[in-house]
Amino acid sequence: MVAIKFVARFQSVEMLRVLLILVALWLHCNHADQMEEFLKKEFSLMKPYAGLSSRSSNWDILGNTVLTTQSLRLTPEKQSKLGAVWNRVPCNVKDWELQVHFKIHGEAKTFMNGDGMAIWYTKDRMKKGPVFGSKDMFVGLGVFLDTYPNEDKQDELLSKRFTPRTERVFPYISAMINNGSLSYDHDNDGRPSELAGCSASIRNVKHDTFLVIRYVKSRLTIMMDIEGKNEWKDCVDVAGVRLPQGFYFGVSALTGDLSDIHELISLKFYELTVERTRTLKEVEEPEENVEVTEPSVDNWTPPGKKVKPEPLDGLTVFLVAFFTLMTITGIAVAGILLCEKWEKRKESKRHFY
Repeated sequence: MVAIKFVARFQSVEMLRVLLILVALWLHCNHADQMEEFLKKEFSLMKPYAGLSSRSSNWDILGNTVLTTQSLRLTPEKQSKLGAVWNRVPCNVKDWELQVHFKIHGEAKTFMNGDGMAIWYTKDRMKKGPVFGSKDMFVGLGVFLDTYPNEDKQDELLSKRFTPRTERVFPYISAMINNGSLSYDHDNDGRPSELAGCSASIRNVKHDTFLVIRYVKSRLTIMMDIEGKNEWKDCVDVAGVRLPQGFYFGVSALTGDLSDIHELISLKFYELTVERTRTLKEVEEPEENVEVTEPSVDNWTPPGKKVKPEPLDGLTVFLVAFFTLMTITGIAVAGILLCEKWEKRKESKRHFY
C-alpha cells in the first residue's frame, strides 16, 4: 500500500515537472525576440513633403524628380530620365524596418516599358549612375524593382515572360550586397550578383503597392503587399547579412530606351527594439558585438567568383605526402610482382614446349 502511494506521488510530481517545463517553453517562444517599433521621422518621408530639399529638410532630390501633392515623381514617362531622393542623415540604428509605398505605371504595353527603381542603404549618396539611377560598384545594400528583362532578346522568350535559364518572371524584385568590388550586370538583369529575389506584379495595378525591408539581428527580410489584401508576402529572407551602421537611405529610378512613371509615395522608417535571447554559442562567440566595417554575407560567394582554397596545415601536408608515397610504393611493388609472375609463366611455357 505504501509502495502504491509512493509511485502515485512520484508520478504526480513528474507530471507537474513536465507541465512546468512545457509552460516555460511556451513563455520562451512567446517572449523571445519580441520586437517593438518606433517611427523615426528623420529617416521617414511622408505627405505633404513639407520643405523637401530645403536647408531644414532631411532629404535631397536629384535629377528629374518632381514633387507633386501626391508623390515624388522620380521619372516621367520619357526616355533617358533619372531621378532620386536621398536622406541626409547617416543611419546608426542597429535593427530597423523601412516601409516603402510606391507606384510604377505607364501607357506602354508589357515589356515595352522600363527600366525600374531601387531602394538603397549605401555608404555614398546623391551619385548618379546606370544602376536604376544610382552609381555602380556601390557599397551597401541595393533592392531592385526591375520591370524589364534585358536578358530576353527574342520575341518568343518575351511572350513567355521568363529568362531561359532561371525562369524568372518579370517584374522582378532582388537584393544585392556589395562591398564596392561587384558591378551590376545589366545584360543579365543583375543575376550574377543577386543575393535572393522573387517575381512580383508591381506595374499598372489599381491598388496601392508596398514593400518592407527589415534588418534584424543580421537577417535581411523583404516582404511585399502588392495585391491589395493588406497581407505581407515573403520575397527575400537571408541570414548572416552584415551591414555597417552610418550609411544613407535613398530611392532612385531610371528610364532608358523604354520608359515608365516611377513614383515614391512614402517612406516610413522604424527602429526595432529586439529582446535578444542568447544561446551558449552566442555567449562564447558574441559576433553581434563586433563592429561591422564592410558589407558582407556569411557563406555566400557571387556566382563565377573563385574562392581561394585555405592553405593546408603541416599535419595535413604530411599525411597527404605519406599516403601518396605509400600508394606509389604499393603500385610499384604490385607492378614488380606482376612482372615476375609474368616472366615465370613465360619460362614455364618454354620448358613445356
